Amino acid sequence: MVRVVIAGFLVLGLWGSMALAQSDAPPRLSAPAGAKSYIISPADGETVPSPVRVQFGLSGMGVAPAGVDWDDTGHHHLIVDADLPPLDSFIPSTDDNYRHFGGGQTETSIELAPGEHTLQLLLGDHTHLPHATPVYSEKITIIVQ
Repeated sequence: MVRVVIAGFLVLGLWGSMALAQSDAPPRLSAPAGAKSYIISPADGETVPSPVRVQFGLSGMGVAPAGVDWDDTGHHHLIVDADLPPLDSFIPSTDDNYRHFGGGQTETSIELAPGEHTLQLLLGDHTHLPHATPVYSEKITIIVQ
């Protein structure tokens, strides 16, 4: 009998902690079907000087600054020489690989060392969280002179 009670408490405790962990997950906003992020320039495979001018493109959604909770909007994050972060967590902001454009910017100039680099855009919501259906561009490769 004591074993059954202890087992019951263990199961309830595990279930309760799982439920609590799920409730702590940040809410995810939806993106409209067909929304697309893309890099206008530079083009994939292009050789460019530094600083590199990068123009961001977005269709099917609007751009709004971080902290502004408007429907069907987000703001750009430029990923440099890195892979997409986990798409169910906040976009990292701890290094130069993940650059935030929380002011609603649609272009930037970045200093890059000579050589091959990759660029990719990821749209974040007003809290820097990717949408439930993440909106990101194809990864491109450029060569910096």
